[in-house]
Amino acid sequence: MIVSAAFGSAGGEGEAHSSGISQLIWPVINFAILVIILFVFAKKPIQNYLKQRSETIAKTLDEARQAKEAALKALETVEEKLKLKDKEIAEILSAAERSGSQERDRIIEETGKLKERVLEQAKTNIEFELKNAKESIKAEAVELAMELAEKKIKEKMTKEEQEKLLEDSLTKIGGKG
Repeated sequence: MIVSAAFGSAGGEGEAHSSGISQLIWPVINFAILVIILFVFAKKPIQNYLKQRSETIAKTLDEARQAKEAALKALETVEEKLKLKDKEIAEILSAAERSGSQERDRIIEETGKLKERVLEQAKTNIEFELKNAKESIKAEAVELAMELAEKKIKEKMTKEEQEKLLEDSLTKIGGKG
């Protein structure tokens, strides 16, 4: 009413304005009534929908959080396994290196022992061959000396000396027998 009185004091123009205002007020009133009706009747379904939507989002977020935790645990487990595998690989390499080193040392030791045995055997063979060579040379020297002595004796002895020597040898052999 105050608004109509204000517009009414303007005179003939006031009626034109009042009909324009009433044209604006009725749609606003209609809209307000519609909002009130929607609020009264749609409040519970909208609240239920929003509540369900919030619960669904919360549930989805919770599932995502749980999936993330499970993935992080799985990642942690895999990383631990990889660390263990790296440690196992390092241990295997270390063991192989130690084994190779021990095998090398064993082979070197066996080679040294074999070398000593071969040198000892060669020394023994050399001594044996040297002894045989000395005996052979001695035998040859004795034989040559006897041949030379026999030759010299034959050259210096006369026939009569040879016969006397033969008789002396026969009597010595005969006297012993």
